[in-house]
Amino acid sequence: MSGGESLPPAQDKPVDSDALLVERAVAGDHKAFELLVIKYQRRIQRLIGRMVRDVDLVEDIAQETFIRAYRALAQFRGEAKFYTWLYRIAVNTAKKSLMDLKRNPTVSENASKSDDDDETSRVENELTSSETPEAVLASKEIAQIINAAMEALPEELREAITLREIEGLSYEEISEAMDCPIGTVRSRIFRAREAISAKIKPLLENQAGKRW
Repeated sequence: MSGGESLPPAQDKPVDSDALLVERAVAGDHKAFELLVIKYQRRIQRLIGRMVRDVDLVEDIAQETFIRAYRALAQFRGEAKFYTWLYRIAVNTAKKSLMDLKRNPTVSENASKSDDDDETSRVENELTSSETPEAVLASKEIAQIINAAMEALPEELREAITLREIEGLSYEEISEAMDCPIGTVRSRIFRAREAISAKIKPLLENQAGKRW
């Protein structure tokens, strides 16, 4: 290389705070792992709640998820994001718990009430004073239909659409989490959206024909 040539400036890679916390935790810093638990506890509980649908089990399974994750921290290589890795552990832990209990996912009375409350309260919080009671009712009906439509989806479609629309993962991250090609991920999300849309469309058409 001649003296007049210079190397392009090195571009700093974004710092992965989760990876740094994992390194510290593996080195024996318990506080670092506690920070990861705090960061992802609610997301993991929400994820498990959509699989198990029993509020009496969600907290126990979430706790077991983090215990397993802590024991396996040394195996985390950083090829995937930490949450994607943690997600796999949560799904496997939930499935194992259901198999151990020899029962299928069920919706307990408490779980159903909790989901309805969360959904309707979110809708109500987004309403303005100018919206009519009829509009409020329509919003609640749509939310209930979406929940029912998602519950009716095959497991692989429900998992894919949940990761995309609720967890906000990229197609690449979903591919890693579900251990399938990106093309399969796109197909599952498309099919899930089509199924949900088919359930919502009649209600929207009905509402459009009404004069408030």
